[in-house]
Amino acid sequence: MSRDHVQSAERTGSGAPAPGRSHPDARPASGGAEAPFLELLARGAPAEAYEQPVLLARAEGQPTERIAALEQAKLLALRVRAELEGRRRREAELSALFETAHDLAGLRDLDAVLQAIVQRARSLLGTDVAYLSLNDPARGDTYMRVTEGSVSARFQQLRLGMGEGLGGLVAQTARPYVTDDYFRDDRFQHTLSIDAGVRDEGLVAILGVPLMLGHTVIGVLFAADRRARVFEREQIALLGSFAALAAAAIDTANLLAETRSALADLEHANEIIRDRSGVIERASDVHDRLAELVLRGGGVHDVAAAVSEVLDGQVQFTEAAAAPAQALQSSRAEGHAVRHGADWIAAVAAGDELLGALVLRGHPGLDPVDQRTLERAAMVTSLLLLARRSAAEAEQRVRGELLDDLLDARDRDPRLLRDRAARLHADLDATHAVLAARLEGGTADAEQEADTRRRLWAAASHLAATRHGLAAARDGGTVLLLPLTGDDTATGLARRTARHLGTAVHEPVTVGASAPVERLTARPDAVAAAYAEARRCLDALRLLGRCGDGAAAEDFGFLGLLLAGERDVAGFVDRTIGQVVAYDERRGTELLRTLDAYFACGMSPARTKDELHVHVNTVAQRLERVGRLLGDDWQSPARALEIQLALRLHRLSGPPPAPPQH
Repeated sequence: MSRDHVQSAERTGSGAPAPGRSHPDARPASGGAEAPFLELLARGAPAEAYEQPVLLARAEGQPTERIAALEQAKLLALRVRAELEGRRRREAELSALFETAHDLAGLRDLDAVLQAIVQRARSLLGTDVAYLSLNDPARGDTYMRVTEGSVSARFQQLRLGMGEGLGGLVAQTARPYVTDDYFRDDRFQHTLSIDAGVRDEGLVAILGVPLMLGHTVIGVLFAADRRARVFEREQIALLGSFAALAAAAIDTANLLAETRSALADLEHANEIIRDRSGVIERASDVHDRLAELVLRGGGVHDVAAAVSEVLDGQVQFTEAAAAPAQALQSSRAEGHAVRHGADWIAAVAAGDELLGALVLRGHPGLDPVDQRTLERAAMVTSLLLLARRSAAEAEQRVRGELLDDLLDARDRDPRLLRDRAARLHADLDATHAVLAARLEGGTADAEQEADTRRRLWAAASHLAATRHGLAAARDGGTVLLLPLTGDDTATGLARRTARHLGTAVHEPVTVGASAPVERLTARPDAVAAAYAEARRCLDALRLLGRCGDGAAAEDFGFLGLLLAGERDVAGFVDRTIGQVVAYDERRGTELLRTLDAYFACGMSPARTKDELHVHVNTVAQRLERVGRLLGDDWQSPARALEIQLALRLHRLSGPPPAPPQH
């Protein structure tokens, strides 16, 4: 911008002050380039205000270095501002979800329920307008029931024929639809009355999701903007989950209204009404408890415990794979809990994704209102799982990035590394082991294999988080950095990790571990070197045929280096001592055990017979048999070394020794 432009802006009051005049945003007493931008950040100034210090410096003819420093400080300040804005937005969205669950749990009046729905929907997605239409079975059309943010009277009074407009398409197909430019979208039927109302309101981008009760669409929930906008998949899924909760709330309100009407019309059924009122109070009680759980950060098992107490039964959350498949699919399709033998199954879903199920066990006779309570608990559970997943994925990414930095030695500042680890509850000054894990159950289906790797990464990340360690995906597998505590050994940690990950992904997982590593930040390449050692150990396990097992470098000694790369271990063992192995297997003798003891005792028959607790003649007879099987030169230095190595490899290839019994 030129000096004249700046002066003109100053005269009109819309730009920076004229040159030579002091400006509170331009340069504080310290004179630092970042100071004016820190002040702007502190008072929450709009983005355009960050140009003023740079414009003023140019107008005053300040040095190029000063202007460049201001430009750099401006860019950094805008990045910080954008990050702060993003965090505030995410906090607002999560708060809106929790407030929705709380409000819907306490509402009783249908009008108040519908008003809360559109208010929360608008807050949830941050749109200009939100509105809700309900189907009118008597007239065979859909009418605008509640709006929030609308300014057009014509729009607020719209009635849509079934199948007309975007809402008609949603109601007809029972699926969400989104358009980023309503008037250019020809997927649905445009009518003059609907287009006129939308044009009056100035809407451009519209997202509509169905309000479902079972297989029936009772209305549509909309979020719309007066500008072009692309709704992300996560936003569509969240609004879909919210719509499911909203439909259930509408159903509850209608049910309460019907109950009140029945009380007025059926005075002779006072006893029945009192019983029903008691059930409804229990439903209200569980709603309040669920809202309290959500607000204080409870988990899905807390929700199950609260519902168990209210329904006087045992309610459990299970993964989708562990629930009865047919009952789970029926519950998901119908939107209601379904009976399965003596149990009840309520699907926990978010949009098109099936997250699990709430199972009420041993309670075949369930009151309809208690059934609704179980269904609402499932909906609250889905919201909690989505929120927890978002937080877990963010933490996993941060843990993976820190481990990547340690492996690649990009960040050599020990203090910074320790601070980053401390925020993740990890202590880099403790003794750790680096573990390399790899799947062994390969498949020709690339998509299935990629899904299994994702599950391995998720299981490893969860293990790292619970053990105060780190995990990252690398080299087609997963690398973990886990602390060693108490009497824990790298070998024991590797075997437990192999069992844990294999159980989680339902596939064999082989794990190699490094020797214990101390003071990880002392040398930039400490973690990378330990990872290389763990991979060599992993390669050794696979070459020895111990896939799905775990071991540490200390289990192999110098053999770990010898086994690195592609080598025919089984062939070497067979060529060297195969005849002795076969002889023992056929006849049940102990030639291999005698050979081991013979070499361990320095090739002394006298010490060997003491080690084996047999007569010296027995040792001599066995060694004579070995000589006939392996050849007369088997005790020469070269052959003896090969035989000892083959014996060691044969022993390592077998199952690991059983742990001592205490």
